[in-house]
Amino acid sequence: MFAAIAIILTALGSSGALAGAQERSIVVASTTSTRDSGLFDHILPLFATKTGIEVRVVAQGTGQALDAGRRGDADVVLVHAREQEEKFVRQGFGVRRFDVMYNDFVLIGPRGDPAGIKGSPDVAAALTSIQSKKAVFVSRGDKSGTHFAELGLWKAAGVDVAAMKEPWYKEIGQGMGAALNTASAMNAYVLSDRATWLAFKNRGELEILVEGDERLFNQYGVMLVNPARHASVKAEPGQRFIDWLISPEGQQAIAEYKIDGQQLFFSNAEQERF
Repeated sequence: MFAAIAIILTALGSSGALAGAQERSIVVASTTSTRDSGLFDHILPLFATKTGIEVRVVAQGTGQALDAGRRGDADVVLVHAREQEEKFVRQGFGVRRFDVMYNDFVLIGPRGDPAGIKGSPDVAAALTSIQSKKAVFVSRGDKSGTHFAELGLWKAAGVDVAAMKEPWYKEIGQGMGAALNTASAMNAYVLSDRATWLAFKNRGELEILVEGDERLFNQYGVMLVNPARHASVKAEPGQRFIDWLISPEGQQAIAEYKIDGQQLFFSNAEQERF
């Protein structure tokens, strides 16, 4: 399901046709959560049918996606780390930022719950308990939006994980799916976006233990890479993709994506946020 997000254009017969098709394609640097949840498999064919524009998604951590935009290696960036997104625009790498959708983070752990956090309304207190019990915690450690959120929550808990070199805290430097697989194999705790968790099949003994804290809110934003910085940016089709995402049609397509009857993302592009 996660493979072949966009139609590959190599099957076109002539070089002229290929060049024309490439003009109608864009690169979107986005997060592993939007890919691993299956969202792009759902919405991109709808956009391609409407516009004839094919979208190739490069899925990586938010930090890496923003770096791709800074280098001009993408036309559009769709990520979930508000502070970093706004800095990207202020520094002139992005044209404008729009809210697209949101969901939330959830703290996952083994059913046996050695840290005793199940049902806690306070995610910071839950992390403090994990640290005090030295229960195994898997961190993405990849400068993704989820990793940034995790670090912020540890800070709120008064735990300096950056200075910590303890065996219970496992940084893997990989995406959300890999982090969940590692946590499943180790019966460990892990912070996940809800969408990837709902799409994740290899749960083993893992379940949601902490949810609902307002600090677990997870907003996604989209930005056109600034063509004044990189002449290679396909500004017109890139902006068409953004306009479609935040239009009633795109917002409905996002809201309609469900797994087992559960909505994964909630559209909220009513207004420009930066």
